Amino acid sequence: MSAAPPAAPPRRVVICGGGVVGACTAYFLSTHASSPTVPTLIERCAPACAASGKAGGFLALDWCDSTPGLSALARASFALHRRLAGDLAGADAYGFRPVHTLSVCVPSVPKPASPHPLLPAWVNPSASAAPPRELGTPDTTAQVHPGLFTKAVLAASGAEVVIGEVERVVIRDGRAAGVAVKGRDGVVEADAVVLALGPWSGRLEVISEVFDVSGLKAHSIVLRPPEPEKITPHCLFLSYQPEPGAKMLDPEVYPRPTGEVYICGMTKDENPPDDPATITGEPDSIAMLHKIASRVSSQLKKEEGAEVVVEQACYLPCTTDGMPVIGEMPGVKGCYVATGHSCWGILNGPATGVALAELILDGKAKIVDLAPFSSARFLKRRNRRGA
Repeated sequence: MSAAPPAAPPRRVVICGGGVVGACTAYFLSTHASSPTVPTLIERCAPACAASGKAGGFLALDWCDSTPGLSALARASFALHRRLAGDLAGADAYGFRPVHTLSVCVPSVPKPASPHPLLPAWVNPSASAAPPRELGTPDTTAQVHPGLFTKAVLAASGAEVVIGEVERVVIRDGRAAGVAVKGRDGVVEADAVVLALGPWSGRLEVISEVFDVSGLKAHSIVLRPPEPEKITPHCLFLSYQPEPGAKMLDPEVYPRPTGEVYICGMTKDENPPDDPATITGEPDSIAMLHKIASRVSSQLKKEEGAEVVVEQACYLPCTTDGMPVIGEMPGVKGCYVATGHSCWGILNGPATGVALAELILDGKAKIVDLAPFSSARFLKRRNRRGA
């Protein structure tokens, strides 16, 4: 008897979620070498409307090296970001550029200080209580504007975007057969379904039965300095104690090629509301970011002419063990998941997208080993607990 022919790759792929992971999956499905497949993408609000539009967009080659599985994903993804920037004119389209990255300890009480050679001229010398440390060079750290990146990749995929709220995955005979969308008659039929809904992923029963996804609320502000031409590509990771005995804060400052400066921090564990469009920042957290920004640079001080572009918040998707979940759901053929990337979603979106495209169309991911990211790891723990 001759061997059975290999199964044909799925032709109808539905992606649920229009953030960076969904967009990258759509792109790499559509550009797959042997079985290019243009998917349908379903998004409740608008592409990049949540964390993928409000994140920092910082990229690092080796900052995940202490976690072996995550290290391989991050290194592959960092290289993909450089490739995509060439393919999609990323410098102009979404602000891709290599950056210098520094660690700066901001004093509780500023004192006169002399400029340090590592510290860029736009940073107040008094903002550094100790000599700054180099965390990354233009070879190992870079940035994108996350919202523009997500939208550019999605547009390049050619995916059909449907605005609607996914209510459930339709399963027939142990296989994903499509999704039900709120207020829409019938089923959006599919041969494969990808669930990339960030912290909202756990609201689908097919996921909540296996693992938990929680939200981490992160605040950010974007300022336009009075002299944007003076702002150099230096990303700052800060340590700041507002007053003696207070909790240490770790805000981050990312200048962008547009001249705007993004400042983030002030997080809390909290599950997101149903509608991403209703998310707002908490006044105390936003006020603290403004205080930190003005301490770092007079260019970031509202009183000295800095324009407030936006004050906002978003929710990062987190798992109980801190590792993302990427792969096929156990017990449901053709149902794939990618969530739980926490603060590294923009960095790891491309490699996640390639891995899912390979898994769906080739039957196996080649770019990275997906075993560390399998949701089956949670089944084992739940079984041990007797759940």
